[in-house]
This record gives sequence, C-alpha cells and structure tokens, in this order.
Amino acid sequence: MPPTSDPGRPSVPGSGHEGFRLLAVHAHPDDESSKGAATTARYVAGGARVCVVSCTGGERGDVLNEKLLTDPHILRDIAQVRRDEMRAAAAVLGIEHVWLGFVDSGLPEGDPLPPLPEGCFALEPLPVTTEALVRVIRDFRPHVVTTYDELGGYPHPDHIMTHTVSMSAFAAAGDPTAYPHAGPAWQPLKLYYNQNHSGGRIQAFHEALLARGLDSPYAEWVANLARRPARHITTRVPCADFFPVRDRALLAHATQVDPEGSWFRVPRELEREVWPTEDFEAALCYVPVVEVEDDLFAGLASPTAADALALRQDLALSFDGRVTV
Repeated sequence: MPPTSDPGRPSVPGSGHEGFRLLAVHAHPDDESSKGAATTARYVAGGARVCVVSCTGGERGDVLNEKLLTDPHILRDIAQVRRDEMRAAAAVLGIEHVWLGFVDSGLPEGDPLPPLPEGCFALEPLPVTTEALVRVIRDFRPHVVTTYDELGGYPHPDHIMTHTVSMSAFAAAGDPTAYPHAGPAWQPLKLYYNQNHSGGRIQAFHEALLARGLDSPYAEWVANLARRPARHITTRVPCADFFPVRDRALLAHATQVDPEGSWFRVPRELEREVWPTEDFEAALCYVPVVEVEDDLFAGLASPTAADALALRQDLALSFDGRVTV
C-alpha cells in the first residue's frame, strides 16, 4: 500500500473512514485524476483504502500537451510514458493501483467511423473483461465501487466498455457460482457513477467567470448543454481542501494535461466558492440511499458490519438508479 504521509495532503481527523475500501474503475491512466480525484485523496487522508483500476494502458491516446508533441522519448515509447505518469499520479493520491491489462481502443474519428482495432478493450468478449475485474473485486474487497454511467461520461468506446464491465462485475462478484476460480465471492454494497462534469457544474463555473469579468473556456459546452441528458446527482462529497492534491495528480499526466490549459482556467478560490464538492450518481446499492448524501460510504455502519453484509448471499437491492439507454 503506498504511503499516505505526504505533507502536501491535508488530513481529515476523525473522518470515520478508517477500514473502509473504495474501488474506482477507470478506462485510461489520467481518468482517475480528472474524475473524483479530490474525493479519492480525501478518503485516503481519512484512513480509507482506495484502489484505482485502469482498464487499459492508454497506448492509443494522443499527446494533448502541445509542449510535448515532439518529445523523442514520448514518441518512441508512449505506452511506457503513460505507465510512468500513472505511477506518479498514484503516489500523489496515495492510492493502490491495478492495470486490468487490456489495450486502448483509441477514439475513432471520421464519417463514417472507422472500425475499432482488433484486440482492443472495447471488442474483448464481456466474460473475459468481467472475469478480470471480478478477480480485482474479490481480492481488494471494496465496499463501494465508482465507474462511468451508461454513456461512458462521454462516448469513448473504452469509457462505455468500462461501464459495461463494471456493471457486469458488480453483479458477478458476489455470486459464488460465477467465475468460482477467481476467488471467494464478495458483493460490493454500493456502485456510483462519476458525475463531476455535470451540466450544472459547468454552467455555474461559466457564469461565475463571466460575472468576475474573466474569460470562460466553457462557452461551447454551455451552448450544447441542452443536448446532454440531465443526471440524478445523489451524492456531493465536500473535498475542496483536496483540490490541490487533485491538481498535482493531474499534472503528473504531463502528456495529457497542459499546465496552462482549460483544466486550470477556473481560479481555485472561485472553484471552492462556487462548487466545493465532487458529485456522484448512485446506480446500485444494497443499503438505502438518502438524498442528498455527502459521503460515498453513507449507510454503512462500520467496516466490520459492511464486511459481514458483503459476504451474505441473501442481499436484496435497496436502490436501483440505472438508466435504460
């Protein structure tokens, strides 16, 4: 388990999260730092164990930081660079990390779209990808899982596949007859979708920037918000003290994040004032969901009690917030 004594990470005395375990399932390295990273850092500082799964290595991702487009090391071995960046980000966040081992599908472009490359994550048989994630779940034994919604958050084939695999593995992990060779059954008790790039948050930042006479990088986003389906935000985790940790994790992914880019266009003091939370949407829960939660572990009395629940074979869903596409 990585050390969590980083002096740059705030502490959360008496948070009550000691012994709880959170598994965050992501498509590519860097997703863990752009979606829910301040929440991750908060829980780690509060004593919880957090493990991030990267389903792919990000091998087909473009270099998005223009300053590095001609770097010979990056051009020669982008796959290893992405792994090194992920290792650095994991150290900043204090998390455990697992590569699920599948190959980046790339983001197809064109009209019509070209076929996905053979052997990529999005084309893998679902039983193969499900088994891989079930193994991680049964080994780490999380109480809570986070992933992407049915649209992938945005329509990248790996994000959509990450949703599909996460839902499949969440259902299979607690079934002793499913993948019996993948370890003893363990049923995570809650599954959430990351919704930290919701329309409401983007609109709030856009309006706050304009009100202060600042340029907004969100004009195009706001113009297209009507096309985005409204999401049911159930959980808002206060984590503004950990925005600096999130930013450091983002910057560890140097090929993907430009320090002068749009990620950092909202002044941090404005962000704390306008939107001091990271937001989630409950999808499946074996304990009641209360609106509006401020904790992904809400409803879990203690780690010991949650462990006992996760091992039961007679659990019934208390909440089903899945959306039919």
